Amino acid sequence: MTAFTPTHRSKVKRLHERGRYDEESVFAILDAGILAHIGYVIDGQPYVTPTAYWRRGRTLYWHGSSASRMLRTQKVGIPVCVTVSLLDGLVVARSGFHHSVNYRAVMAFGRARFVEDAKEKEAELDYFIERIYPGRVATLRPVNQQELKGTTLIAMEIEEASAKVRTGEPKDDDEDYALDIWAGVIPIRQVVGAVENDPRLKAGVALPEHLRRFTDGTRFDSLVADSTGRLAKAAE
Repeated sequence: MTAFTPTHRSKVKRLHERGRYDEESVFAILDAGILAHIGYVIDGQPYVTPTAYWRRGRTLYWHGSSASRMLRTQKVGIPVCVTVSLLDGLVVARSGFHHSVNYRAVMAFGRARFVEDAKEKEAELDYFIERIYPGRVATLRPVNQQELKGTTLIAMEIEEASAKVRTGEPKDDDEDYALDIWAGVIPIRQVVGAVENDPRLKAGVALPEHLRRFTDGTRFDSLVADSTGRLAKAAE
């Protein structure tokens, strides 16, 4: 199994038994999310910016306006830390100290670079749409050159990465299990709601087949992970 080699900056130090460094674990978490937090330093001041992202192999991508200070700064190839986290449950224990959360998280390190080639940029932006909405790109009007010029695409090859995962029940002190206090797990899920039409939707335009997978109550992380997996297999 291919794995990332941890160093002092990526090795899980506290509760190290929750740490994972294999590609399968890291990629599974990255592929189930769409929102990352990008950490970087400008003139000694740290910043963290939330943004949508996607993964291709060991490369992460994110995009934004060409006027973005964050993106302009990353053009020079500054060190970047990318984090992704998914909340899976509230862990309710018999003492406040042992309350916790079940989660899946990844921390990845690398150097950001601009994607300058227009064809590569357009292909990656199409991939981003297809990752969330499989089959949609073919139904859309093409991106025009002004839109493409106004969009900056950043790529970061993952140099190091670690995953950290907590699952299961509360971990109370042995003597506390005798207490008459409820304990357990309250699952947390991000799910799809009922679809809402655009108020300006042209009369007679129905929800397309490729969006019918977004049914009320469906787990969003499962939808995204499934479509990401299908795209990856199609590219092999």
